[in-house]
Amino acid sequence: MTSTETPRRRTLPAILAAGLLAAAALLVPALPAAAHDELVSTDPAAGATLESLPAQITFSYSADILTDAGATVIEVTDSSGVSLANGAPTVSGAEVTQALAGPASGTVTVKWRVVSSDGHPIDGDFAFTVPAAAPTTTATATPTASASPTPAESASASAPTEDTAAPSENTSETSPLPWILLAVLLVVVAGVLVYVFASRAGRKTAGGGGTGR
Repeated sequence: MTSTETPRRRTLPAILAAGLLAAAALLVPALPAAAHDELVSTDPAAGATLESLPAQITFSYSADILTDAGATVIEVTDSSGVSLANGAPTVSGAEVTQALAGPASGTVTVKWRVVSSDGHPIDGDFAFTVPAAAPTTTATATPTASASPTPAESASASAPTEDTAAPSENTSETSPLPWILLAVLLVVVAGVLVYVFASRAGRKTAGGGGTGR
């Protein structure tokens, strides 16, 4: 073995060790980034189709979320961009809850931003769908129901005509015709009686004059 081969064999392990140290130095800064907390699940889940807007959205993370003021931001908007978030989000350990309110239809977009337990902010977004409700059919049915009382109103309007006919019956009862007929009858009877008495008196006087001759 020559003297030149011995240094080469000694330098080879040194080169390998230096390479391993360099690779380890590159991997060590990446370890904290890989340790960041992450979003595990949401309720409702991303891409879900719901019958109506839920009362709240629940976010579950891999570790506790920092509760510093302004650290947690959640935006929930409907398909027209109107906000559906009701108040500020609530952080409880590894869970974050955002209350919702308001009518919604179509795609509901959720954007979130929190600060993980290692102090690094993480964010993301997802969406779910709420089908559009169709209450217009019931709304159009109400005018037809309100139109039905019109016959009753016409019937109630016809009722006063019967009341107006009542005074005509009372006027017929107080008609002076019976009294007129009674007066005529009395006059006729009186005339007959006068005629009878007058005729009898005439006969008596005629009979008395004959006997005197």
